[in-house]
Amino acid sequence: MKTYRIAIIGCGGINRWAHTPAYLKMKDRVEVVALCDILPDRVKAFRDEFFPQAETYTDYREVLKRDDLDYVDICTPNYLHAEIAIAALKSGKHVFCEKPDAVSPELAMAMKAASEETGKTLMIMRNNRFATISQSAKHFIDSGAMGRIYAGRCGWQRRRGIPGKGGWFTTKAQSGGGPLIDLGVHMIDLAIWLMGNPTPVAVSGNTYCEFANSDSSDSVNSNFGDSVEGGTFDVEDLAMGFIRFDNGAVLQIEFSWASNVKEERRFVELRGTKAGLTWQNADSLEIYGEDRGQLTNTQYVGSLCDNGHQENLRHFLDVLDGKASPCFVPQQGVDMIKILAAVYESARTGKEVQL
Repeated sequence: MKTYRIAIIGCGGINRWAHTPAYLKMKDRVEVVALCDILPDRVKAFRDEFFPQAETYTDYREVLKRDDLDYVDICTPNYLHAEIAIAALKSGKHVFCEKPDAVSPELAMAMKAASEETGKTLMIMRNNRFATISQSAKHFIDSGAMGRIYAGRCGWQRRRGIPGKGGWFTTKAQSGGGPLIDLGVHMIDLAIWLMGNPTPVAVSGNTYCEFANSDSSDSVNSNFGDSVEGGTFDVEDLAMGFIRFDNGAVLQIEFSWASNVKEERRFVELRGTKAGLTWQNADSLEIYGEDRGQLTNTQYVGSLCDNGHQENLRHFLDVLDGKASPCFVPQQGVDMIKILAAVYESARTGKEVQL
């Protein structure tokens, strides 16, 4: 297998928490030769702690001038994903990027076009697909045991867990939105992937911002991002919606950074003609069926999967090696961002949005 020379652009929390631990476990396949962050002290400290041989940069454009890179891994704030990805693809590099794909459908489509025009691989993080429980659910569905999936619900509810309050997370111009774009990508993608990737055709929804003045927290996820005292908070803290697909199936969605619920919960519930299932918190899968006239419930409990990011990155390397077909293709990212944008548009107009 080839050892890939890579640059990581963005040395904040998601890189430190998810990407770098994965690369440190895959040293036989990846050599991190460049690190980039707009904060000079942060990128140098990151280099010294993890990749002492890497060159450091504060401008991604300088990174992309290198002709010895196989791919770049983008871990920046959301609004920069498309800009950097398109530039990297056009400079002859493959691209792996953190979610969300982009902050608008137009930018997601531009990323897809750049990948097609250059022939370079573009993959966006979809780590929940790689949880052991997710793989078990997918195998069960693909076996035909669920029958036709015609309805579902998914969500990520936090009681109090606003990330980087006042910083880029809560600034729409940089994030693209609140928990819908931050958390929604995870569970909506998992649900649609399990459903067989039907095409969304219509979306309705609403958004709320009721906890911008609350500083309470009961979630470790509120530690993400850099908080700014007195900073901007112009995004939602709760979004709810409804998606219709081309095959007649529907999906209800709910995502909150702050809401008066019992506790934090991630879930996907799917209903099929032969069975139904509930995926919860990446460590529990329940299947509800019928056997010879008797209703049956089967529960699978797995260890909490903390290596979904690593397995997603490993899959990307396998794709580059020609050992695997990509489980994610850019059109899925375009459809995702169209859904998110349509929820925001529906919330603004009070009408269902046709895609």
